[in-house]
Amino acid sequence: MNIASFFLLNSVEIIYFAKNLNMKRTISVIPFILLLTTAFAQQPDKAKYATSPAGFMQKEIMKDVTGKEGEAPNRKSFVMDFDGKSYPTDPAKYTTVWHNEPVSQGLSGTCWAYSATSFIESEAYRKSGHQVKLSEMFTVYWEYVARAEEFVKTRGKIELGEGSESNAIKRVMFNHGLMPYSAYNGLKDGQKYNNHVKLFTEFKAYLDEVANKNLWDDDIIGKVKEILDRNICTPPETFIYEGKTYTPKSFMDEYLKVKPNDYFSFMSFKKYPYNQRHELEEPDNWWHSNEYYNISLDDYIWIIRNAITNGYSVSLCGDTSEPGYVKETEVGIIPTFDIPAKYINADSREMRLENGCTTDDHCIQIVGYQKIKNQYWYLIKDSGSGGMDGAHRGYRFYSEDYIKLKMINIMVNVDAARKILDEIIK
Repeated sequence: MNIASFFLLNSVEIIYFAKNLNMKRTISVIPFILLLTTAFAQQPDKAKYATSPAGFMQKEIMKDVTGKEGEAPNRKSFVMDFDGKSYPTDPAKYTTVWHNEPVSQGLSGTCWAYSATSFIESEAYRKSGHQVKLSEMFTVYWEYVARAEEFVKTRGKIELGEGSESNAIKRVMFNHGLMPYSAYNGLKDGQKYNNHVKLFTEFKAYLDEVANKNLWDDDIIGKVKEILDRNICTPPETFIYEGKTYTPKSFMDEYLKVKPNDYFSFMSFKKYPYNQRHELEEPDNWWHSNEYYNISLDDYIWIIRNAITNGYSVSLCGDTSEPGYVKETEVGIIPTFDIPAKYINADSREMRLENGCTTDDHCIQIVGYQKIKNQYWYLIKDSGSGGMDGAHRGYRFYSEDYIKLKMINIMVNVDAARKILDEIIK
């Protein structure tokens, strides 16, 4: 019998003995017992410095892009020591919504498009019953065009990058519609994975030249489309799907039966008023969308739970550069050496947002959940190269504490958030 068990089993006898001495001794013995049992019961997480082995990026993507495998990063990272730990990493034990199998975004900064597209695929199945693989690159193509248009409009006063936010797909749906993967995949012949290094280099170099040389009378959008066509081709104006000819908009309306107005975005920042719309002040929100409803952390988590437990998936974006997020373990957790679970709240979340510890790294999709001892765990569909490592390719497993502390914004169907929206929009 260990010491902790001894004190747990014999605390009654000790207290009884102390009572026979006097009450003052009883009072002093009880805290002593509680201190010992608590000390032995808690198992604080430990950290270590570790190198990451070659994974999906080096073995699959780089081999496709360069013809040979890449080398593992030659650096040590400060990470949680997961030795001896176990977590709920069996997808079969999660209650899930329909979704397509995970796919890799390749060598491209387009996680936002993969998260949003997969979210719409799940929505389309829920609305129409059709299991469709949609084209992420259709959305990416028109996002590049929109960014170039805004660059011209603001005379270069916008962020130029590959990143965006998942609600960008709403703008593309409004203006252009949606397209199946079979009609347009953005890959050149023989290409297995996206490689957008050359595309983005050319795109940025040209727009930088426009700004530096004051070439605002140039056919800027036309030349941007030429760059896109060379690298990811041009989406067709019409296509045949299941024997019928569609435009992207008619496909969205008639076949998928999804509407961009059905989707709402939420965030939780203490520095903004709650229950009001506000801009998400992140570089990837390059078009300064103020369509985010800022709500309390309790409401934020309520929407996530309500959505996934009632058959709706969730697109979410946030921080995946954390000691408790190691690709080989497949989980996202908050170690006790970061902050104990009982102290995770709106204040600890806000501090990390304000001091830059929480950054907008990655967008993913919640596709399932399970509840273990009053703790929610979420099944995550992940298109990133790190998400393809581990035993369950393309899936991660997040504790709710991780989402509560580190996930910055979400997009859900209006019905999943109706209770909260009805309190805001009156």
